[in-house]
Amino acid sequence: MKSCDSNHARLGLRERKKLKTQQAIQEQALRLFAERGFDETTVEQIADAAEVSPSTFFRYYPTKEDVVLRDEYDPIIMECLLSQPRDKPPLQAVRDALRAAFSSMSAAEEQQMLARYRMGMSTPAVRVRLVDEFLKGLDLFTNGFAEWRGLAPRDPAVRTFVGAVYGVIQQGMIDWVESEGSKGFAATVDEYLARLEGGLKI
Repeated sequence: MKSCDSNHARLGLRERKKLKTQQAIQEQALRLFAERGFDETTVEQIADAAEVSPSTFFRYYPTKEDVVLRDEYDPIIMECLLSQPRDKPPLQAVRDALRAAFSSMSAAEEQQMLARYRMGMSTPAVRVRLVDEFLKGLDLFTNGFAEWRGLAPRDPAVRTFVGAVYGVIQQGMIDWVESEGSKGFAATVDEYLARLEGGLKI
């Protein structure tokens, strides 16, 4: 998946190697979790499958839960939002930012994201951490949207808008997981945001 920021794509060799190692660890971990179960899979087994040492595993992921929870999507979405024209209607800007952020996602990347979200919702040890991740994402979205709009993050208008949009995105994500990714992540979330944009007519 590519970034909306062209500078992000110009990573040096060292950074590219780090990213490749991080992705390999996550890919092998998710495979083992699916085959053996989250609790039954050890860090040592993941490290061996990814051909790294356990110490290298912990350099990238402090815990097994972090392997499931960590992704690069939220910062990329914020980059895409900040690149939107400021005179664009806010909800349209968010929808366009999401489309741009996920436009280059491959089928394999989407399946990996589906596996991560499914595991996050079904594995108790990971689910406990989801509240913290939700709040981190909400804070990032609030600050990013406030910066784009030229308002203070604590402005009630900002918080009301972000709360509504973020809640709708989360519900779209849940339904996407429950449908086993039948429509595609970006399309599912955009459909939910379109309903919000249309005035929530029921």
